[in-house]
Amino acid sequence: MSADHNAMNLTLFVWRQKNAKDKGRLERYEAKSVSPDMSFLEMLDIVNEDLIKQGSDPIVFDHDCREGICGMCSQMINGVAHGPEAEITVCQLHMRRFKDGDSIYIEPWRSKAFPLISDLMVDRRAFERIIQTYGYTSAHTGGVPDGNATTIPKPAAEMAMDAAACIGCGACVAACPNASAMLFVAAKVSHLGVLPQGEVEGARRVRAMVAQMDKEGFGNCTNHYECEAACPKGIKVTFISRMNRELMKSIPTGDEVSAAGGF
Repeated sequence: MSADHNAMNLTLFVWRQKNAKDKGRLERYEAKSVSPDMSFLEMLDIVNEDLIKQGSDPIVFDHDCREGICGMCSQMINGVAHGPEAEITVCQLHMRRFKDGDSIYIEPWRSKAFPLISDLMVDRRAFERIIQTYGYTSAHTGGVPDGNATTIPKPAAEMAMDAAACIGCGACVAACPNASAMLFVAAKVSHLGVLPQGEVEGARRVRAMVAQMDKEGFGNCTNHYECEAACPKGIKVTFISRMNRELMKSIPTGDEVSAAGGF
């Protein structure tokens, strides 16, 4: 069976908006002779090539590695973050998931904390600012032992690795009806906090990162579990429970505040 025989013709309804002040709208495009072996982003590349040939502005969308690692390719596809396949990013979604004649609706992440830049591209620097507050471990010079010299229990190592899988794509925020960033922050808090190197600063870290999350304007978690369903790395909501426990334990008592001279 030839590749031409397998090719599909699709109708795209794409959100177009020049900037945050512009009034956005869905515009219709025809994606013709789409190979089922193309990735979703490759399909958009072909559509953009046709638009440029016609003298029209190409569709603006974010992308970088195209290997499911960077988290840049943030798009709502038919109302689902990253599209209909579980635990993949948009760049890993292949067109064989669709059928000839299908209509596909493509929109950007929707969140107050992710202001729109243009078309399908949003500003996700709120995540970066959360990381900058305390998403790290302090590196003191001197008598610090090598990392591989510290024995770490296997459950703790596995938990840290599971949390560290977060690529900061923002799908959890886009999928949540409250636009909550709790899964992202919980993953970043946990992957450092369960290891000996990061445990020392755990209390300060969780307080700082949660405070910055609230400052950025993300919504609250009300246990819809949409974040877990949309996460391309399969990160579990149990990390949110862990972060909440760590946050409660990090709040000093009245006697501790007095002894420290204030909080």
